[in-house]
Amino acid sequence: MLNLSILLEDSARRYPDRAAVVLGPQRLSYAQVDAAANQVAAMLVARGIQPGDKVALSCPNLPYFPIVYYGILKAGAVVVPLNVLLKGREITYHLNDSQAKAYFCFQGTPELPMGAEGKTGFDAAEGCEHFFLITADPAAASPIDGAETLGQALAGQSPVFETVQRAETDAAVILYTSGTTGQAKGAELSHSNLVLNALTCNRLFGSQPATDTHLLVLPLFHSFGSTVNMNAGFSVAATLVLLPRFEANAAVQLLQSEDVTFFAGVPTMYWGLLNALNENVDVARIARNMRVAVAGGSSLPVEIIKAVKERFGVTILEGYGLSETSPVATFSDPDAEPRPGSIGIPIWGVEVKLIDPNWNTIGGADEIGEIAIRGHNIMNGYYNRPEATAEVMRDGWFRTGDLARRDKDGYYYIVDRAKDMIIRGGFNVYPREIEEVLLTHEAVSLAAVIGVPHPSHGEEVKAFVILKPGASATEDELVAWGKDQMASYKYPRIVSIVESLPMTATGKLLKRELS
Repeated sequence: MLNLSILLEDSARRYPDRAAVVLGPQRLSYAQVDAAANQVAAMLVARGIQPGDKVALSCPNLPYFPIVYYGILKAGAVVVPLNVLLKGREITYHLNDSQAKAYFCFQGTPELPMGAEGKTGFDAAEGCEHFFLITADPAAASPIDGAETLGQALAGQSPVFETVQRAETDAAVILYTSGTTGQAKGAELSHSNLVLNALTCNRLFGSQPATDTHLLVLPLFHSFGSTVNMNAGFSVAATLVLLPRFEANAAVQLLQSEDVTFFAGVPTMYWGLLNALNENVDVARIARNMRVAVAGGSSLPVEIIKAVKERFGVTILEGYGLSETSPVATFSDPDAEPRPGSIGIPIWGVEVKLIDPNWNTIGGADEIGEIAIRGHNIMNGYYNRPEATAEVMRDGWFRTGDLARRDKDGYYYIVDRAKDMIIRGGFNVYPREIEEVLLTHEAVSLAAVIGVPHPSHGEEVKAFVILKPGASATEDELVAWGKDQMASYKYPRIVSIVESLPMTATGKLLKRELS
């Protein structure tokens, strides 16, 4: 029997007074976070949530996230973290697809009205019975009709709770990923998947109990932040300094003032940190404390690796993984000099190989094949999607859709991403999903979406659109419409209305000819 919440509980027993999360002047100890999570669990059980029930969570990097996350787990339920940028229509889909019984949603801000979008999604969901609004003021009444604030729901709940134990292979978290086609699918990750991935991360990082301070800028609803920072960090009683939205100047100030030892981010974040350094920043102090720097999401330019080493005195370690792999699958060898451009070698307990389209193993050095992974980190499958699961899993192996080569020393190098996928600022954007939404516009006949280079985001989303005969719409109107329909990292900032699109003789779009 096992429950992922043991990562919090064990640290709370051993280091109850150590700061677990920091947000501005607010500092919560491990004992406080654990007690609050117990209240969430007790409340959910009192509301009829059963072991194995799905409970969704939309919340930025605030102390509420780990409290609710581990509270859901303690109740024996399954956490369904949702991207905070999702619109009402998208939230409805995720609540229905996961069969969520309850939904926790942050109130939001005037700039990011998450609560209103969450309520819209909840109202349209079919089986979701409970809506809890996470508000900045726990004592305040709900500003949304029909919603109950988290403060109201937890009133009178005991801070002591006996965690519901689950089988090691039972689902702990469902992370939504679109893969490369169609609607988002929920990758079902077990308690053992996530516990072992977190403990393996600490083995790679050389983490020691109650010593590290993480600056947490990666979104906790994403597998990178939730495993590498939260689960791995909590398992060794690290202090997590939260930054709800990455802003380079604020991040640099926190690196300095909080004596941060551990930073994980995507390449654009490192680019931002370097550009935010000025004469008012004590770079020597940052470098003196910085112990580990981790990158993922896309390959790091060699220039950034060199600049970070020069300014911060730390070598960035690169890794690779997907939501379906918990996520870490390969990582830089911490005992060897990093190889720029490489995603490293398989982590402990995990096998990696290259295959052809028919699952045949490709063995030669520097031959290109699709990455396949097997080990303790592989998901149970896509929730309620056996056919989609069968397409990517065989004999315990998971095929990623990413093409790579392996050098003679066993280091892997990505040579192409999953077909057509765009990575915008560290977020995966899947063209088919965007195209399908664009086709719901009354004036759009056909759409093709690609990624184009962007100086800070890595890639920007661009759509080529053919209008229906007699229909009218401007490029700016389609951009504005897309902004209302899709999360802010997804919608195309660039729209080009065209008369035709390049196609093969069989009618397949030739996206490589678009730019």
